[in-house]
Amino acid sequence: MPIVEAHILEGYSSEEKSRLTKALTDAVRLVVPASDDAVVVMVHEMAPENYARGGRSRSPAPARPDPEKIALDFMSALEARNIKTAEAMLASDFQMSFPGAKPMTTIAELIDWAKNRYRFVKKTIASTDVFHKEGCAVVYVIGTLSGEWLDGTSFEDIRFIDRFKIKDSKLIFQDVWNDIAEELRR
Repeated sequence: MPIVEAHILEGYSSEEKSRLTKALTDAVRLVVPASDDAVVVMVHEMAPENYARGGRSRSPAPARPDPEKIALDFMSALEARNIKTAEAMLASDFQMSFPGAKPMTTIAELIDWAKNRYRFVKKTIASTDVFHKEGCAVVYVIGTLSGEWLDGTSFEDIRFIDRFKIKDSKLIFQDVWNDIAEELRR
């Protein structure tokens, strides 16, 4: 049974501590063949004054926002056509890649490109995977697309995968894979 101890400063919320213990459990399970129930994570909170260095009191650094929530909120904002909200979530050097399109850097480019493909699209999410790599949070969102073609006919159950890279709480990259082209050929 793997046992992990984490020492953190007081001040993190229950949700943030829960996210931490889940992430530590997942990290252990990448290496150790143990079930979730077999991994014990103990979080010890320390008062900031007990952690002072050089006579200075320290407070905890703010927890990072949940990257899964950032990605899902972005997708929801796009689907609702809340463009200002979606744009506010993008880093200044944001880039996105869609099947059959040159790389895009703005929501306006995406809307212009999509207007010749379908009237609207909605996403049904089946699963998400989140991890940290090379200084960024990486979020995979997997599911199906439904919507309406330009001629007014509907479509559904088209597979998609969106991969987001998030740094400093902003989206820096979105890579999209889907089977829309396969459906258009039918």
